[in-house]
Amino acid sequence: MIKKYPTLFPSIMSLLILVLFCLLHAGCSKSLDSKPYDRGHTPPSQKQPGKVPATQRPYSVFGRQYTPIASAHGFVQTGLASWYGKKFHGRKTANGEIYDMYAMTAAHKTLPMNTWVEVQNLDTNQKIRVRINDRGPFVTGRVIDLSYTGAKRINMLGPGTARVRVTALGAATAYSKKTHAPVSFKQLDYWKGNFTVQVGAFQVKANAQNFKEKLSKSYLNAHIVVHKDYRGTFYRVRIGRFSNLKDAERFSVTLKVDDGFDQAFAVAE
Repeated sequence: MIKKYPTLFPSIMSLLILVLFCLLHAGCSKSLDSKPYDRGHTPPSQKQPGKVPATQRPYSVFGRQYTPIASAHGFVQTGLASWYGKKFHGRKTANGEIYDMYAMTAAHKTLPMNTWVEVQNLDTNQKIRVRINDRGPFVTGRVIDLSYTGAKRINMLGPGTARVRVTALGAATAYSKKTHAPVSFKQLDYWKGNFTVQVGAFQVKANAQNFKEKLSKSYLNAHIVVHKDYRGTFYRVRIGRFSNLKDAERFSVTLKVDDGFDQAFAVAE
């Protein structure tokens, strides 16, 4: 019997180590999954966003750097407009939307995303209003790339380009019930103003109200903002009030990393 101990002892020790490893691994796995995430939120990402929205950061194309402007207030630009259609239809735009050649949108190199602009064909005096949701055009002399429908409405499909004046209107605050076109605007300024952090959006008012009441137990200034557009009515649930974007961005990082609100993002109000 004594001779067997030297062979059994390593086996017993190996077994004990294996059992201990499994117990520790199970404990760690449980701790990662034990935190609840409300309303379908997934675990928070460890990647923290920058101080400004990604679409507002400097970027380079064909070796040239572009720096998006923080505010569209007073912006007027004259130059050539071009348009893009089927080749890009269905692809992602710079702000993450899917490009729809039949929608009233446009690409601009530096204007803040979601800025509505008036584009006037200087040869025909025809005017349209389009929303910036992409970057471009990266061709010398061209100042804006219109969607197929936008270009059609100011009669520039055939020529391909037109001399235009681009005037910034701001972010849309109300839409026509009949045409779905924006009818009132507010200026977009990514540095000053009133900011908050959005953590959810609902089409059922009661769901938004319940979520807001739940948040009010742990956070200050939980509130609901009603938004209406051609898709319908949305009840946006937001937390906090800030006087500048940087503070709102910092709070959104805390909500993402520490509290599990992976869809939290700073917005202007």
